[in-house]
Amino acid sequence: MKLSAFALDFDGTLTFDGRLPSPVAEAIADARRHGIVMVLATGRRLDDLHACAGELTIFDAIVGENGAVLEFPARGRRAVLARPPAPVFLEQLTQRGVPFVVGSSIVETDGGAAPVVLEVLHRLQLPLVLAFNRGRLMILPPAIAKSTGLREALRSIRVSLHNTIAIGDAENDHDMLDACEVGVAVGWGSAALKAVADEVVEGRGPDAVARYIQRASRQTRLSAAQMGRRSMLLGHRTNRAELRLALRGRTILIGGEPGSGKSALAGLLCEQLILQGYCVCVLDAEGDFVSLRTLPGVVVLGGEDALPTARELTRTLEYPDVSVVIDLSKTPHRDKVTYVRGVLPLLNTLRRRTGLPHKILLDEAHYFLWAGSVNHLIDPELAGYIIVTYRLSTISPDARLPQDTVAILRRESDAHEVQALAAMCCPASGQALPKSLVARLGPEEAVLLPGADEAHGEVVRFTVAPRLTEHVRHRSKYLDMPIADAQAFVFGEGPRARPHARTMKEFMSLLGSQPPAVLQGHLRRHDFSRWIEHVFRDGPLAARVRGIEDWSERDDMARDAAEAISQAIRARYEPPVEPFARTRSTA
Repeated sequence: MKLSAFALDFDGTLTFDGRLPSPVAEAIADARRHGIVMVLATGRRLDDLHACAGELTIFDAIVGENGAVLEFPARGRRAVLARPPAPVFLEQLTQRGVPFVVGSSIVETDGGAAPVVLEVLHRLQLPLVLAFNRGRLMILPPAIAKSTGLREALRSIRVSLHNTIAIGDAENDHDMLDACEVGVAVGWGSAALKAVADEVVEGRGPDAVARYIQRASRQTRLSAAQMGRRSMLLGHRTNRAELRLALRGRTILIGGEPGSGKSALAGLLCEQLILQGYCVCVLDAEGDFVSLRTLPGVVVLGGEDALPTARELTRTLEYPDVSVVIDLSKTPHRDKVTYVRGVLPLLNTLRRRTGLPHKILLDEAHYFLWAGSVNHLIDPELAGYIIVTYRLSTISPDARLPQDTVAILRRESDAHEVQALAAMCCPASGQALPKSLVARLGPEEAVLLPGADEAHGEVVRFTVAPRLTEHVRHRSKYLDMPIADAQAFVFGEGPRARPHARTMKEFMSLLGSQPPAVLQGHLRRHDFSRWIEHVFRDGPLAARVRGIEDWSERDDMARDAAEAISQAIRARYEPPVEPFARTRSTA
């Protein structure tokens, strides 16, 4: 994921005396020139902050009073996010001789006064919260912390916490580091904070933070080594232990034969990403992901409506808390390919500029990455794709997948596809995939390939976790699924041009118009069942058609056999006709 913002603590992180050292100010200015948003997050009152540090216009936003107050220096705007302290509380502190200072919402005093403050709060039954910051004590309204103020500041600027690095030094920075995608502690700060941080800035003071900011600002993508706290549940291993996958902005490749549950697994990953606040854009080739609309912040575009234009999609993806499903199921195949091959470069440009969307799901990827120049469609440096396909072997080599791509395989009986997946995602593991295991996977099972760190060099078999949203499998999509010319069914024999079927629907149409002698030749050679099994890889349907071929021994049975094959295909793929609902008479 792209780095879009820094959230920086003030005292003890950027400064020891209340004034920003020149190297720190220069690093912040340089980061902003690279388009990175800089937010200062401090426990100080803003008036006190400006009195010692001056005008802090080098920051895009300031989170003051430990999250209770926001300031946007360039706009000259302040916002208070919480109530002021109750006068009766301040009166009681004064009567008990507790020295304190008051801000818009915060009350600050010496940490040693905590027992007295607690006693006053208990007696007055006030819902205030105590937060320590080194030797100081902050009394705050409930649900106020640096993370809450930072979230509001970034939302105003339309930047996601998942594109943000936070740096802090003390107790009141824990929640901020935890909320951001990468949490960094300074080496001279709190031992407890360093213990939970993703990374520690080694050094002796603010100059080390300046060097860290300069180094990180020049990276296109957040370092994968930093990000390990957030994960997704894939399911459970054979010993019932959880199998989780660290996010890290990695690309995930999901393969398997038709009907094996690839889209269901991809939907499971999308659910968890969305609920963790990531922005996801789903290019839904066949309408398998529209049920995600029941999750918060998800909009479905396309379907019965016109597909979103580049302008509409750009405006929608300006908001970090919005995810988009583009339903292409009602779009003709040729238009579908043209649209997706135009949208992918647009999404790459948006991600380079804004960091959004965090993840792009490309369903039925073999439709779009199969030939020609496709290297501009996938951005291997930013990564962050979920690619779903049943024909990995047909994807163009120009579609460069990132080196840290994770591969998950559902049931797969085609050894060539298994080999292609292994070669692409785990060539260095030196472990051959057990093809018999993959072919025998149950409907709720999958395997994680050795290339992923979580696999520890092994093939990990697991039971897929249940979905939160309903997965509706659209078998009817296979009727219009196009195939390459080389895989088309050619009726008849000989050098003369014969009709070709490139979809199952075309096949059924041509099947009913062929002479009995032509049909009988194909039936006798089992051409129909072999084509369905090898090209569409539908074993159950191929077995049904093979049974029809076996009983059609005479030419006068050929047309009956052709009709029986068409009926078997329709029964397999066409949705059942709903009975007419009984309506009430209005008379």
